Amino acid sequence: MPPRWPREPDRKDPAYRRLDDRMNFAIHVATFAAFNSGLWFFYLFAHSDWDWTKWVTGVWAILLLAHLIYIAAIADYSLEKNG
Repeated sequence: MPPRWPREPDRKDPAYRRLDDRMNFAIHVATFAAFNSGLWFFYLFAHSDWDWTKWVTGVWAILLLAHLIYIAAIADYSLEKNG
């Protein structure tokens, strides 16, 4: 069952922005897991010289970590002041 928002979704709402950022991160993690598991399956199955596989996984993992740090520690979800 998909999550339900109790009021009209608005990107200006801090709680909505926080939930949206976390769901976006979850989609990125799922994409990372699906793509890299397939990539490593073919790397191990083909017994070929795919040294770039380690770099793709490593760089992508670093970007995911940076995304996690941003949404967990840096992003400001407080109400914006008008004027």
